[in-house]
Amino acid sequence: MIFGKKVEQNTSTNKPNSHWFQAGRLAFIALYLLTLVTAVTWLVANVREIGPDYRAVVLRFGAIDRVQNSGLLLAWPQPFEKVILLPSADRVIDRTIKALIRPETANYAGLNSGMANDATAGVGYLLTGDAGVVQLGVHLYYRVTDPFAYVLQGKHVTYALDRLVERSAVIVSASRDLDTILVARPELVGSSTEAAIKREKLRADLVQSINKSLAALTKSGASLGIKVARVDLQPSLPVETVDAFNAVLTASQLAKQTVAEANNKAAATLQKANQEADRIIQQANANANERVAKAQTNTATISRLAQLQQNNTDPGLLWRLYRQRVNTLLSQAGSVTTIDPSDDGKLILQGKQP
Repeated sequence: MIFGKKVEQNTSTNKPNSHWFQAGRLAFIALYLLTLVTAVTWLVANVREIGPDYRAVVLRFGAIDRVQNSGLLLAWPQPFEKVILLPSADRVIDRTIKALIRPETANYAGLNSGMANDATAGVGYLLTGDAGVVQLGVHLYYRVTDPFAYVLQGKHVTYALDRLVERSAVIVSASRDLDTILVARPELVGSSTEAAIKREKLRADLVQSINKSLAALTKSGASLGIKVARVDLQPSLPVETVDAFNAVLTASQLAKQTVAEANNKAAATLQKANQEADRIIQQANANANERVAKAQTNTATISRLAQLQQNNTDPGLLWRLYRQRVNTLLSQAGSVTTIDPSDDGKLILQGKQP
């Protein structure tokens, strides 16, 4: 009995120790499983599927090893191999060149704010061939042609690309006048097709200049691994110039309106003057015709008499007319004195007494 009691006491004394042992065993198993899962996850971390829009550049111990196109990629985990995803060869990457964008805070702070803003006075402005100033917003699209060079350059690609685009924009804008970059004078658009053609060629020349600079970097051993496909341009004038152009256009439109009103008034005045001139001419012609008709009526007898005398067809006509008219004249006289034309005597007529 005493021995049985001792065994029962030992069993009750070791029972807590068995619980801790079981807990530690379970924790070890969980930690082992977690480590195993972590190890497997680490081993297959670089085993992935590359989509059709991407390709992978595999770096082994920091050196470029291979390029994997779309499909299943099998690579060792880091730090043995590192996988960098790049766009596929036919995928286009777009980028806005911020170096050519003028800050809003510098728009009206150029020459009127003192020497403190001299550094930002010309930011975003490009000089044209005719000594003009233009702002050129550039949004370009490029492809990765050399994945190795692109990965080696890393974050320097965007900075170098901004500088190349800024340089090419300066060269292209300096070789053109303002009207071939943007429509500075709308009145010349319809009359000058050559300016429109040059304006369309601006994009092609800018792309050619950028790719030429990229080729020069490749030749010197500092390739960026990209090629520009196309660019979108948004040319504009400085804010002060836009205000000046708007004022000029407003004045031009007002001048055209004033000239049009003056032309309308001149045309109305000319029409009224022509109508008045036509009325005066018609009235003068009517009066002249009336006077001519009256004169012809008054001189009809004399004209007929002159014609008869000239033809000598009626020699006694003058005497008949004389005898016909003299009675009327004599009837109006108070007294009549007749003189014989064959008598050579002198006749003294008494005048009126004073």
